Amino acid sequence: MLCRSISLAMGLLFAGQQAVQAEIVHHEASDSGSVEVEELASGLGVVWGMEFLDDGRLMLTEREGRVRLLDLDSGELTEITGLPQIRTGGQGGLLDLASTPEAPGWYYITWVASVENRGVTVLSRARLEGTQLTDWQDLLITRSGTGTTRHFGGRIAFDGKGYVYFSTGDRGERPNGQNLQTHAGSIMRLMLNGEIPSDNPFIGKAGALPEIWSYGHRNPQGLAYDAEHGRLWENEHGPRGGDEINLIKSGANYGWPTLSYGKEYWGPIDVGEGKEAPGMESPVKVYIPSIAPGSLMFYTGNAFPEWRGNLFSGALALTHLNRVDLDNSGEAVAEERLLGEMNERIRDVEQGPDGLIYLSTDSGRILRLQPASAE
Repeated sequence: MLCRSISLAMGLLFAGQQAVQAEIVHHEASDSGSVEVEELASGLGVVWGMEFLDDGRLMLTEREGRVRLLDLDSGELTEITGLPQIRTGGQGGLLDLASTPEAPGWYYITWVASVENRGVTVLSRARLEGTQLTDWQDLLITRSGTGTTRHFGGRIAFDGKGYVYFSTGDRGERPNGQNLQTHAGSIMRLMLNGEIPSDNPFIGKAGALPEIWSYGHRNPQGLAYDAEHGRLWENEHGPRGGDEINLIKSGANYGWPTLSYGKEYWGPIDVGEGKEAPGMESPVKVYIPSIAPGSLMFYTGNAFPEWRGNLFSGALALTHLNRVDLDNSGEAVAEERLLGEMNERIRDVEQGPDGLIYLSTDSGRILRLQPASAE
């Protein structure tokens, strides 16, 4: 049901969900002043992606294979039709959702398809007409199938220069990180219509897929673009320890599985051959123990002026909202962990048109972080 106050007179919208008014559910002090959290919806599935429409509604993707629209004023949920056959299970399903002013009317979606009975990450786009997705286009069906149901990546980012980036994890097979003949373990770069840019780093190189922009990734769960400095940021899950924030560069190798700050799940043994090596990029920040990042957002709003230029990610394992302060050179200089008392696996983090911060949780809640109201 939506929020905590329930009005039976509103009528049943979906099983367990009703439209009611948002409610403040949490207060806390932060390094930049007091903040509060509003609950906008609950009772949803695992909301993986969120995108604001021009009319102020919020479009949501649920990993279980649903798209819905949330009216932030009334709390009403509307189900959207027109999806393809999505392969769900494990970490797979319907994943990210994003749009860009450079492609008006198009919504970019990542999801898992079944190819030869194996799950692969796909980047598609579609238009929204009423309550239906139309003009569906598959821009890239990745070459990433394995026998596992994990590490699909799936985050999307735009650079405002006519390109879209999206991630694919190593699909649970470590050697994929260093194999340029698979999209697994890579970040891809395409033109907005799905064509391959002529200046991609592996164009014309034997034994390499031309869509790849960077490689050596384990499971990239966040992508965010800093337009002011022209920087593409990424975060990814390490093994047991060693989650990373990386500054993504064209053609760069980020080391996995040769390099890692993590340990094997089965014992206190370091993964890989070390932490640094010539020709491989080092992370800007490492998390030990793992926080298990769920997404990544570069904040540019006015609601929290002290946080402009900061990176935000949800922490799935350590259940908080993670804030990293960057200096002008792109170095991580400070970290703050917010909302830990809520004990929520925060999945997606988005900046709203109002500059407030919107969160989804694996427990099916949509939350809004805002400066605390004056008492």
